[in-house]
Amino acid sequence: MSLAQHLPALQVVLPLISAPLAVLLRRGAVAFAIVTAAAWTAFAIAIALWLQVAADGAISYHIGNWQPPWGIEYRIDRLNSFVLVLVSGIAAVVLPYSRASVEREIPRESHYLFYAMLGLCFTGLLGITITGDAFNLFVFLEISSLSTYVLIALGRDRRALTASYQYLIMGSIGATFIVIAIGLLYLMTGTLNLADMATKLAAIKSTRPVLAALAFFTVGVSLKAAIFPLHQWLPNAYTYAPSAVTALVAATATKVTLYALIRFYFTIFGESMVFKSLPLPEIMLVLSLFAMLVANFVAIFQTNLKRLFAYSSVGQIGYITLGLSFDSVHGLAASIMHLVNHGIAKGGIFLLIGAIVATLTTRQGMPPAPTFDRLAGLAKQMPLTCFGIVIGGFSLIGVPGTAGFITKWHLILAAIEKDQWWLVGAILISSLLAVTYVWRFVEVAYFRAPPAGSAPRGEATYALLIPAYVLIAATIWFGIDTSFTVDTALDAAQLLMHNSR
Repeated sequence: MSLAQHLPALQVVLPLISAPLAVLLRRGAVAFAIVTAAAWTAFAIAIALWLQVAADGAISYHIGNWQPPWGIEYRIDRLNSFVLVLVSGIAAVVLPYSRASVEREIPRESHYLFYAMLGLCFTGLLGITITGDAFNLFVFLEISSLSTYVLIALGRDRRALTASYQYLIMGSIGATFIVIAIGLLYLMTGTLNLADMATKLAAIKSTRPVLAALAFFTVGVSLKAAIFPLHQWLPNAYTYAPSAVTALVAATATKVTLYALIRFYFTIFGESMVFKSLPLPEIMLVLSLFAMLVANFVAIFQTNLKRLFAYSSVGQIGYITLGLSFDSVHGLAASIMHLVNHGIAKGGIFLLIGAIVATLTTRQGMPPAPTFDRLAGLAKQMPLTCFGIVIGGFSLIGVPGTAGFITKWHLILAAIEKDQWWLVGAILISSLLAVTYVWRFVEVAYFRAPPAGSAPRGEATYALLIPAYVLIAATIWFGIDTSFTVDTALDAAQLLMHNSR
């Protein structure tokens, strides 16, 4: 059997092995090299799997050659091959960036632990995406969550501990709900294999245990994914976590959890049950509008740049759930493509904010909060950093030529398709709110004078700028060439809609 046939297993095994190696060697530089090599290898494997699925269809990999449903199956199709590329690509960019940022944000004696936790987080996210087993999905979800709690708490700011604890409490409640849902589904079907479970649920979808499982799973995932109004952990976690952690979690963690929601809705429970028999689309529509409008409105009044874009993330998640509420191919495709479009834009923005924090920080000092009073006149001293944040902000607004515009265009098409023209207005209003909070940064950085007596600052180092600009450039690229994002998302949406009926 050739090595290529084992790529699905290697996708998870390599990052998993890198984490304990980083702990055993206990040297920051060596740990960085090992985890970074695993991330870049996983990225190459993800691209290979995406190409293979595009050419030959879904891949089924049986762990230990045990045939499903008795053995654990890794199953890769158009949807999760797309998410694998996102997760591994973001990790491959964040890790080189982290080498320069953690020097100022994390005590040196904890660097090896930081990289070990990053490897575990990466492993969990890839595992959630690739597994075809319900209980393994829960296990990988907890691996990524537990490592993320540690990553958030590693920062020098004591408030990071509080943010991590709050996330731990809400995340644990969400995990409990998810495992109850999986237990109920196992009770009713006698299997944990997702494909087998879907087949056996077809005849018993209207039973109370299955409906209860749907409810528990929806609430549990909503807590993990920070879906409005269960997003209370997110602003503090993003604000006080080390910059590399904020970028990784914002770009991947919530997106992978939303992927799990899409997978269960359309593969396990079925589109007819979730969107036809229950009032879930109406509930999802209302909560999405609240997220898009309220969270973006709250973002306008934030004085900390990381916190501003944290609330922006809650609003952007609203676009993903809005697409789901349409129960159409265009709506579902918009949700799927926004997993990537928002992930790369927000990842680039948080990396650039981290570059600002690193530039303002001495090696021995506490990383200062990127508040607007510290950012006045910053564009004259850090023009590349500020320009990149503005371009990323354009994508959040949905300016033509950016990836964010592609998502909003497909959301508008889905709204028109359903004759819900008023939703087009709601999308435009939420975009105007995004204009307002992005303009706040532009006004402070470009049109205000620096604080009196402030020390002159130089541009961020290339070690920080290059990884961030890779994501900013991708935001522009995917706004112009949509063959990867739109084509894959439409294919995945059509397959999900067809198979779930």
